[in-house]
Amino acid sequence: MQLLVKTGCIDNGKKIWWDVRPHAFFPTLEYRICDVPMRVDETICFAALFQAVTVKLWKLHSSNLTWRVYRQALLNENKQRAARFGTEGKLIDFSKRSEVPFGALLDELLEFIDDVVDELGSRKDVYYARQILNRTGADRQLKIYEETKDLRAVVDYIIGETEYGISLAS
Repeated sequence: MQLLVKTGCIDNGKKIWWDVRPHAFFPTLEYRICDVPMRVDETICFAALFQAVTVKLWKLHSSNLTWRVYRQALLNENKQRAARFGTEGKLIDFSKRSEVPFGALLDELLEFIDDVVDELGSRKDVYYARQILNRTGADRQLKIYEETKDLRAVVDYIIGETEYGISLAS
C-alpha cells in the first residue's frame, strides 16, 4: 500500500478495495465482506465472528503456524455463490474438493475459532450464526412480501427489525 501511495498510483490506502485490509490511518483492520444485517444482534454476531477469526489467525501467525492459502479465483467463486444462492446454496470446500451446504462450512468455521471465543467473551454471539443461518433477514423480508405482495409492508418490517432488541425508552 505504501509503495502505491509513494509511486502516485493512489493518494491514500482507502483507494484499495479488499475484503479485509489494514486501515489507512488507524492501526486496525477493516472488513468489507458483507452488508450489515437488520437486527443489532445479527450485527454483533458478525462482528464477533470477524473478531474471533482475526484473533485465531493472529495466534497461529504468532506461533509461527500457517494456514491454507487458496487462489483468489476459487475464493471469488464462493463469494459469487453466496451472493447468488444465499445460505440455501452450496459452496466449495476446497480441501475436500467438493460442494457442501453453506451450513457445513459455517460449522467448520465455528470449530476453527472455538478455542478463542471464550477468552473474547463472545461464545453466545458467535454461535448465534447458526440461528441466522436458519432464517436470514433476506428470508424474512421475502416471507413478508409473499404474504402481503406489498413493498411498503416490507419497508415497515425492516424498520421494525432495525429497532428489534433496542430499548427506545429515554
